[in-house]
Amino acid sequence: MSGDKKYPMAEAVRAAYRAGEEDEAIEPRVLLGADGKPMGRFGDGDYVIFYDIRGEREVELTDSFTNPDFKHFKVAPIRTHWATMIEYASELDVKVAFPPEKEIRNSLSEVLSKAGLRQVKVAETEKAIHLRYFLNGKREEPFPGESHVFVPSPEEPDYSKVPLMSAPQVAEKTIEAINDPKNDFIAVNFCNTDVLGHIVNKPAILTAVHEVDRCVGALVAAAQAQGVTVVVTADHGTVEKWLYPDGQVDTGHTDSLVPFILVDPEFKGAKLKPTGALYDVAPTILQLFGLSKPAEMTGASLLLSSVSKKRRRVLLLIADGWGARDEAYGNLILEADTPNMDRLMAEWPTTRIEAAGKAVGMPKGTVGNSEVGHLHMGAGRRVLSDRVRINESIEDGSYYDNPAFAWAMEGAKRDGKALHLLGIVSFYSSHGSVEHLNALLEMARRRGLKAVYHHAMLGRRGERPESGAIYIEGVEKEMEKLGVGRLVSVIGRFWSLDREENWDRIEKTYRWLVDGKGLPVNAP
Repeated sequence: MSGDKKYPMAEAVRAAYRAGEEDEAIEPRVLLGADGKPMGRFGDGDYVIFYDIRGEREVELTDSFTNPDFKHFKVAPIRTHWATMIEYASELDVKVAFPPEKEIRNSLSEVLSKAGLRQVKVAETEKAIHLRYFLNGKREEPFPGESHVFVPSPEEPDYSKVPLMSAPQVAEKTIEAINDPKNDFIAVNFCNTDVLGHIVNKPAILTAVHEVDRCVGALVAAAQAQGVTVVVTADHGTVEKWLYPDGQVDTGHTDSLVPFILVDPEFKGAKLKPTGALYDVAPTILQLFGLSKPAEMTGASLLLSSVSKKRRRVLLLIADGWGARDEAYGNLILEADTPNMDRLMAEWPTTRIEAAGKAVGMPKGTVGNSEVGHLHMGAGRRVLSDRVRINESIEDGSYYDNPAFAWAMEGAKRDGKALHLLGIVSFYSSHGSVEHLNALLEMARRRGLKAVYHHAMLGRRGERPESGAIYIEGVEKEMEKLGVGRLVSVIGRFWSLDREENWDRIEKTYRWLVDGKGLPVNAP
């Protein structure tokens, strides 16, 4: 590959676009030094700062480097020292820059458990963590009386080829749970709209939306037959804003409101609040069960009517990514065939609630995501996001003295080892921001580090086409301006950020980082 460009890794990404590759699945690229060898590979004793947030997709890669008993593939006989932006998993042997502030106590699931109610959560594995972990207030163990049914997602890297995913099986398992009278609370997630919305394939998205609608209809019918109250909502929007104003596709999440529908003959003519937020879902469900809202829940029930004292069973049906928007332009929810959701919204009490921005602890004007969405549905209160905490620390300057970052940088400097900065490169991704990377580069400059290498992950979710090259060039320019660091690697996040034990992908990323396995890019 030509090395006559001033910003070689940005040019490498542009070349990948010309070859038909897209950001998320870009094959690994590695910068070569003057000796023809890959620059900046992970070596024994090196220090790594993994600056991603969110975390559930970062666990496997981190584990492959930090777990001495790692068995999923053969690893190199090296030891690297890791700091992570947030806690990806409590068992990882890493320093954490922004550890969890405190446990979210008295979440919806905890209150139901304390009341002796039996609950079951159903999803396909693509969204299992959202029901078992985020909905439970980031608790890793189930509460007493809680069980899970997780259906494997298709083993197909391109979900546009299987837009139904495992929704039919999820619906079948949920109906089984509905038909078991011992289950008091059932939560189910249908992920098709969200997952397919990240892929540029309109027919597949329309199929996915229709399938979710079909499953909604089947589950509501089963619930009504068993006298089960149904709450239908979503964690965030996606394909109701599928186009930018200029007609280009937006594959990201949105800042739209989401629907909230209450299906129960007792409340046929009842009124719901005209607006609310995801943190009002838990108080509403507790009211349906006749349970008092704990003091920690600052949300309020959306139901304005009183509730009878009869024993009640409740189904929480989450249509993941199903935003509510009236405008037809770029609105694939309106364009899809959705007779069941249309009927439910016409016949039963319905409102729209906030699922993005400040209402879910995110910066003003930002989009929602599945993690914060499920977290707020279960927490019943506004939970300040990691992103807000990090951004505020950059603004007040405390970021540059963060003990975990300082440990990694001073350790590399003291030991004469390299510092590696690893993570997503995006203006705004649910996994992080380039601003967090730039602040780390500034911190490294202030501390006088010399051997600093950046390894970038790309993923076009909510980004314009070919935006990755723009971000990569921006990082190369920032390093040039600061006089610190070298961007030496680029890879699509598909190969690096996994949560379903696709160890072949993680091994590919591992070999990229350690051995320099990837397409070569000549340095200018």
